[in-house]
Amino acid sequence: MKILIVDDEELIRSVIKEYAVIEGYTVDEAPNGEEAVEKCRCNNYDLIIMDIMMPKLDGYQAVKEIHKDNNTPVLMLSARGEEYDKLLGFDLGIDDYVQKPFSPKELMARIKAILKRVNKVSDKTIVGDLVIDNSAREVSIDNEKVVLTLKEYELLKYLVENKNIAVTREQLLASIWGYDFYGDDRTIDTHIKTLRSKIGKYKDSITTLRGVGYKFEYKD
Repeated sequence: MKILIVDDEELIRSVIKEYAVIEGYTVDEAPNGEEAVEKCRCNNYDLIIMDIMMPKLDGYQAVKEIHKDNNTPVLMLSARGEEYDKLLGFDLGIDDYVQKPFSPKELMARIKAILKRVNKVSDKTIVGDLVIDNSAREVSIDNEKVVLTLKEYELLKYLVENKNIAVTREQLLASIWGYDFYGDDRTIDTHIKTLRSKIGKYKDSITTLRGVGYKFEYKD
């Protein structure tokens, strides 16, 4: 998942980035609101951490501009803790407000809560930066669309939703092909092979359990 950190203080950006990378997020940075708007026009982000007081374009104006084109979730970060500032932010559609100085661990917890809420609403299954959009029946990795056949998509979805659990070939046949399927286990093996060839760095996450079936291994 990709996060944009917008703050004119390099030290703050560096601290947030360090913790975000540990949590497995991909991070972009912008030192002011103007650059943040430009980055959002060229990239897709899962969440934006936005400071308020910045040169060229403050956080409020930047959020207004960004939300003209998309509804990326925003966590606003500011030394200003007055109720007016918070209410103005929420009126602009931000998702959370954290006052400086802040605990990086608490900030990460708030980021996770926002992403979990947003992804639940949009019906997405996510592991790392592999995103399965259940409503659109699409898969992306690092924000790049992965072209899969319907059966490959259903296989990946089933394995990911049961991550770290051994799944038998019989379970896969029954769930994806249906009980009236007259093929054999080699159908599963063939589809797994082609699926692995398409999911890049996640190909090794699909492990073969000899005599049993498969498992999608991923540690949060």
